[in-house]
Amino acid sequence: MSHYLVTGGAGFIGSNIASELVRRGESVRIIDDLSTGREQNLNAFLDKVEFIRGDICDSAIIQKAVSGVDYVLHQAAIPSVERSVKDPATTNKANVDGTLSLLIASRDAGVKRVVFASSSSIYGDSPTLPKTEDMTPNPLSPYAASKIIGEYYCRVFHNLFRLETICLRYFNVFGPRQDPTSQYAAVIPIFITAVASDRQPTVYGDGLQSRDFTFVDNVVGANLLACSAPEEAAGQVYNIACGERLTLLDLLGELGGILDKRPQPIFDPPRPGDVKHSLADISRAKKYLGFGPKVSFAEGLRRTVAWFT
Repeated sequence: MSHYLVTGGAGFIGSNIASELVRRGESVRIIDDLSTGREQNLNAFLDKVEFIRGDICDSAIIQKAVSGVDYVLHQAAIPSVERSVKDPATTNKANVDGTLSLLIASRDAGVKRVVFASSSSIYGDSPTLPKTEDMTPNPLSPYAASKIIGEYYCRVFHNLFRLETICLRYFNVFGPRQDPTSQYAAVIPIFITAVASDRQPTVYGDGLQSRDFTFVDNVVGANLLACSAPEEAAGQVYNIACGERLTLLDLLGELGGILDKRPQPIFDPPRPGDVKHSLADISRAKKYLGFGPKVSFAEGLRRTVAWFT
């Protein structure tokens, strides 16, 4: 049995990771300040994990959280481009200061490996598709900037302090436990709840922007593969996606088919910081992590609709 710490473990992705670790019989500790996570996400397995309510920027709390831990799966963040545009300072504190605090504590505690949740947003709006990990970052928002800074800190701690780190660039993750009610919610839960209740979903822009939507189970699998990958995989970044893209209008069409509805969207102006197209090359993750998407977009969307409805 290995000992895992999931930061942000009451959030959407973190709680899915923690649930799978519990299912596998691992020792799981979660730290979350519940600023964006929800304790109800842990209800099904709270009695099987150690839960610490606290801020990863608090050095005393994070030192306690990493004590005796083999692997850290660092999901804690303020995960919104739009919110970061409105409040860059808070995003920086959580995503940059929090990551640095965690890396220092992990180094000092002798953690075997830290897996950092990065984002495809670091690529910006380059027209080149698919996105490969050796492309020059071009962040368009404070959120994206915070994620590339987190990657750089992971690289420094790997090279300078020999703390093994792996950075995973997530592409538009969706699935059960994703909050549709937040003003900063992601597009799929917003679309599902709107279409299911016969409301007109809002599309920002022309709806032809495309995304490499990635079901959360694939991201969970990537995190666990990153923990067990050989030493040569450490110190690197990896795209985690399906390697396919879909426009928002296509997404609405898929949802209409599943829910037997005819969605009629409302079109609003594009939002600052949003990118037009996103598509991942996942060949590096396949080579070094053994990663491959186990759940297709279509199947993931069906599962997600079933969970929300």
